[in-house]
Amino acid sequence: MVGEKWALLAVRELSFGNHRFDAIARNTGAPRDILTTRLRAMEAAGILERRRYQDRPPRFEYHLTAQGRDLAPVLQTLASWGDRWLAEEPPVVFRHGDHELDVAVMCRTCGAEVEPGSVQLHAHAHGWDRSGPVG
Repeated sequence: MVGEKWALLAVRELSFGNHRFDAIARNTGAPRDILTTRLRAMEAAGILERRRYQDRPPRFEYHLTAQGRDLAPVLQTLASWGDRWLAEEPPVVFRHGDHELDVAVMCRTCGAEVEPGSVQLHAHAHGWDRSGPVG
């Protein structure tokens, strides 16, 4: 649902506080017809909701639901990766209180930072193991 380019960029804009279609379209560069389709799909999936802000003519804003707001760490982690590997200087800086945000994935159970290679996969889906479908 959010793996498509315009979907994640729309979620980014909503998390930045840009709730109106024109601002989302301008800031993402998404074609209006594709953006409309993505916003409708994310609304149907429960990631965002439309809220009427004007009656005549009817106009709506888009707002993230709790499900959509839970994507914030994903966006922050992707931004951190891009800042490290793709940018000479970060285009934006996230702040956490009085300091810049230093994103890390942490295990809530043990409190340790999750390092690459430290996680093992255990498939719970029937008919699957870590290699894929069991046949």
